[in-house]
Amino acid sequence: MSAPVNTAEAAPLDAVWLPDGVLPLGQVLLRSARRDPDREALVFPDARLTYRELADRAWRVAGSLLGLGVEPGDHVGLLMTNHPDLVASLFGGSLIGATVVPINARYRTAELHSIVEDAGVVTILTHDHADEHVDFTALLHASLPGLAEAGDPHALRLPEHPELRSVVMLGSRRPAGMLDRRAFEELGADVDEARLRNRVEGVRLRDIALILYTSGTTSRPRGAMITHEAFVRGWIGVGGIWHTTAEDRHYTALPLFHVTGLGCLTWVLAAGATFFTDYSVDPGRCLDALEQERITEFYPAYQPVMEDVLAHPRFPEADLGALRVFQNVAPPEVLAKFQERLPGAVQLTCYGGTEGGVVTMTRPEDPPQVRLNTCGSCQPGVELRVVDGQGRGLGPGEPGVIQFRGFNTLDCYWKSPEKTAETILEGGWVTMGDLGVLDEAGHVLFLGRAKETLKVGGENVAPQEIEAQLSTHPAVKLVQVVGVPDERLLEIPAAFVELVPGTSATEGELIEHCRGRIASFKVPRLVRFLEGEEWPMSTTKIQRSKLRDRLLSELGRT
Repeated sequence: MSAPVNTAEAAPLDAVWLPDGVLPLGQVLLRSARRDPDREALVFPDARLTYRELADRAWRVAGSLLGLGVEPGDHVGLLMTNHPDLVASLFGGSLIGATVVPINARYRTAELHSIVEDAGVVTILTHDHADEHVDFTALLHASLPGLAEAGDPHALRLPEHPELRSVVMLGSRRPAGMLDRRAFEELGADVDEARLRNRVEGVRLRDIALILYTSGTTSRPRGAMITHEAFVRGWIGVGGIWHTTAEDRHYTALPLFHVTGLGCLTWVLAAGATFFTDYSVDPGRCLDALEQERITEFYPAYQPVMEDVLAHPRFPEADLGALRVFQNVAPPEVLAKFQERLPGAVQLTCYGGTEGGVVTMTRPEDPPQVRLNTCGSCQPGVELRVVDGQGRGLGPGEPGVIQFRGFNTLDCYWKSPEKTAETILEGGWVTMGDLGVLDEAGHVLFLGRAKETLKVGGENVAPQEIEAQLSTHPAVKLVQVVGVPDERLLEIPAAFVELVPGTSATEGELIEHCRGRIASFKVPRLVRFLEGEEWPMSTTKIQRSKLRDRLLSELGRT
């Protein structure tokens, strides 16, 4: 890892005025660094940073961005895989009031060109630490016509991206058209400290902290505009539910350009605890960290991640006795399986998304039947209701569309008034097109996406119902259900299944496993088997549309 060369002063932890309570995102790091500067804040497999060291890195990034001419509200893009530079850049941009735009590191030329154009970023910070997986230099040169030929990297003039003024390489390379690390850090050396400190102190809670682009699994990605208050307050609230303290050791390898990874990072650092992560999701290294680092909080979140950890050959012997709480999002039957494999820790789950962060969550104090069979109740200050097609409220046990409102919601979508009007309804209610049902105590259960609902012979079928049943088969590791056209029934359910290593099952066996246990119209008619690397993924989710396209192509129905 290249050493910083910026000669600017360290972050003035005792000089910056920090209010009590909820703070703008960048100031969250400064407050925890002031409280306990020598505690470890951020741990990667080969790097460990204290709060003092991380705050200093973020402060230098803030100064360099200020020297680059970034103004409050300017959009700063981050195109990086997980790395300490990504964390420092996130907080550094936030410190000076820039709106940070995390860019999905899985994007390729067409997607990156579109996001840079749509988001109106004035600068992009990237790195070369992931060259063995993705060459961001080549990707940026291919996506941004004219970048490689640019004469002055301090003042780009790209015809197709007129708002983009610079691209910064935080690595060892010195690519054409980009500012290298040394040049970027030298910009901060001449910045007036009082001016930088005043900029930091002037960031408002209601300013837009982040533009988070939706995953785009069903439509073109849209940028959700999230304020400092919505993001920081919402995720600090999650930390309160988890009872996170400075003594906790939290592990997640989720991408830090995604809402969940960013949220975990924010609440853990706000609590002054230690955040453990990795450059990529690797079940072996994850087990090493859980065991050797005595991790107390684990946030795999998504079923494929958790399944890979549980299926690792070393899992049965791993000592995970320090773990007290972990979280997954999955159907009740799957949650029950996960809890059985980790009986010494409490498993939580939640409902939420990019547009509202964590809306509901189960609590460690909830009885098992609530933690395993619902997505919990709302965070304090947040409301949730379930409505019918006409917007009328439904009672317990009546499935419908989930709506929520509160301090945690997006302000709007960037440059998309139509999508904003579709999502933010009268009275401030927000809908993501999700289906759910409430119980008598106000706990919600997520039933699936409205757009994913199958129409089988006039019956509405949530794919999650079928997936839940198939997941109870001992050979099934992971399953996703899609609908394929049928002349008689309109649609029929088809399942894609990954088996637990070392086990076997046939298509007929899995279909028979559903008969008599779920309604006949829900029983899958087709089963296809996949290996782990064959699942089509967005940032964190399996893309059902691509699975469906694959099956339609096989059946000759494209």
